[in-house]
Amino acid sequence: MILMKYKIKLNGKIYEVEVEKGNAELLSEYDAISAPAAAPVAAPAAAPAPATTAAPAPAATGNATPSPLPGMVVAVKKNVGDKVKAGEVVMLIEAMKMENEITATKDGTIVAILAPKGTQVQVGTGLFEIA
Repeated sequence: MILMKYKIKLNGKIYEVEVEKGNAELLSEYDAISAPAAAPVAAPAAAPAPATTAAPAPAATGNATPSPLPGMVVAVKKNVGDKVKAGEVVMLIEAMKMENEITATKDGTIVAILAPKGTQVQVGTGLFEIA
């Protein structure tokens, strides 16, 4: 199996991602301004990974519901604009071959989906926002 490492600059942050046969794992994240000095990453000879696995979801903001576990978003049950009640399932994250329900933490309206279906997330990654 071919293991590739990428550095991706997105919205002023640099993400170091390791990709192996369609699976991506976030190795580190830091501000582009204070990025540690490192040798440039050479372009891989193999085809690049699909866009959905190359760029991780944004980190949780004050209003975002953070991911409680690392895994892949396999289903988003609610859309932006949908009203939800606390405890209602908003999305499913697959971790270790098990689907885990991620529920609304409060009553309100979904104002943003930060991690769409197919996104690889880590603990603390912002999943969705409720207002």
